[in-house]
Amino acid sequence: MYSKPLFLLAGDQALVVELGASISPDINQRVVNLTQAMEEMGLPGVLDLVPTYRSLLIYYDPSTTPAEEIRGAIEKAVHDIDRRPLEKPRDVHIPTLYGGEYGPDLDFVAMHSGFTRQEVIDVHSGRDYLVYMIGFSPGFPYLGGLLERLNTPRLESPRLEIPAGSVGIAGNQTGIYPLATPGGWRLIGRTPLRLFDVGREPPSLLKAGDYVRFVPVTEEEYVNILRRVERGEYEMPPEPAGAKVLRSDSSDSRQAKSPATQDALEIILPGFLTTVQDRGRYGYQRFGVPVSGAMDDFALRAANILAGNDEGAAGLEISVLGPRIRVLYDTWIAVTGADLSPTIDGETIPRWETVRVSKGSVLSFAGVRDGMRAYLAIAGGIDVPLVMSSRSTYLKGAIGGYEGRALRAGDVLEALSPKPGSRRVERRFPRDHIPSYGHEHNLRVIMGSQDHYFNDGGISTFLSSRYVVSDQSDRTGYILEGPAIQHKSGPDIVSDGSPLGAIQVPGDGRPIILLADRGTTGGYAKIGTVISSDISKLAQAMPGDAVTFKKVTVEEAYSILRRQESLLKSVAQTGIGGNL
Repeated sequence: MYSKPLFLLAGDQALVVELGASISPDINQRVVNLTQAMEEMGLPGVLDLVPTYRSLLIYYDPSTTPAEEIRGAIEKAVHDIDRRPLEKPRDVHIPTLYGGEYGPDLDFVAMHSGFTRQEVIDVHSGRDYLVYMIGFSPGFPYLGGLLERLNTPRLESPRLEIPAGSVGIAGNQTGIYPLATPGGWRLIGRTPLRLFDVGREPPSLLKAGDYVRFVPVTEEEYVNILRRVERGEYEMPPEPAGAKVLRSDSSDSRQAKSPATQDALEIILPGFLTTVQDRGRYGYQRFGVPVSGAMDDFALRAANILAGNDEGAAGLEISVLGPRIRVLYDTWIAVTGADLSPTIDGETIPRWETVRVSKGSVLSFAGVRDGMRAYLAIAGGIDVPLVMSSRSTYLKGAIGGYEGRALRAGDVLEALSPKPGSRRVERRFPRDHIPSYGHEHNLRVIMGSQDHYFNDGGISTFLSSRYVVSDQSDRTGYILEGPAIQHKSGPDIVSDGSPLGAIQVPGDGRPIILLADRGTTGGYAKIGTVISSDISKLAQAMPGDAVTFKKVTVEEAYSILRRQESLLKSVAQTGIGGNL
């Protein structure tokens, strides 16, 4: 039966649609149906869809399609989703070797539940589990249906690394670790299947709406299946007819180098942290794949415009202590973002404008003057393999960029050929529009999507307090130290999507601002979302810098965004940005 959806703003570029208040197969089926309806609708400007237990997170480009238009399309779709013919759900069998070195906690689970080892295996493998959503890490399934008697506490001290394919139990949940990651679940077995593979389309074996059944196998069967998987001979369950994934471009290449290019940059010293980044990996968050991309999107786009590239071309993100880089042919570059004192062969070069460089020149960075992250664009853009339609590096998953990692001494990067005509244009940013970052950062926020989880005192504390960026902060998120923000009754929510800039508040009351490498879903209440135009400002904040918050409306956020876009457009069209 049709029920009215609840729309919640998640900043100025994302919208949450809640279809229920609890976890249930019926509500989740409606979320899956709405996701499919939105895919079929093909609404311009919709960048990504993230289905969760009871809601759908929609990322959109407000310059193409405003939130109100998306909302209208969703309201129409919700009327129809309960009448959609249901596709037969996929039944995915997961061969699992229980116990021993593959399931070191099987005995503990048996003791805790009062079952024998074999009874745990029989009960765990004797049920069908609904995949409610994918999140936490790439390909990680949230499964529903565990027998209550198997409810088992997590480890007191998480393991530093859990092998890929491990099957575990944590509380009333069971799940499978697709990648080797730290974790505190009780491990009862392991599957030889690859739940996540960047070379597969889609990359996740499972998706929301599937049903999983664990099938016990012997060690001999496990090894045989593993070998077949490694040879690409194991038959995986087929995708349903018409399945597709939203993409940020039309490329069919998922992990292929571009046509022949030339060696462009040799890394002599890598600096503190230097990675290849573009504007991010959209279309795959439903499979738990973070967007990644440049922390300071504005600075990367500006660097590409100055170098004559498309705005989304890949460049280098350079953090704090810059690298030493040898340029391997005559070309031109641009350095934007933080002032890390860039030099060529020891001579200071201008920032935020086109700079011609000669073969053999060495680009260095003398030290931090302002900000934290600089961006280097080279004419044509850096060429590394496209992985899921992006060249961005996701370090924790070893996905994309240069071999999925930070750059090292001796690495040689290739560049694409410059765009036709770009040699004739030298560009520079107007001096009065070059950002000055400093150490005090006032961030404008749109309240929600769960600000109703906080009492009046908590809201007041959030908007009136001064916070300090913790040294535990990274590309995943910035942890802030300062006055605790009070919840009404607790921090936990039914896990839902995690938009860029969302400010979640866990039980200790310390706000955490989610950034480029954030997990795609999370279970803490979010008090507000930093507007998209201010994410770049935050990306330049160093540990120890101060942060304050100011509430704005979504209309104000759109106005600020339009001014920013107008500036970039002016530089791209005229070679120099005009006064706005």
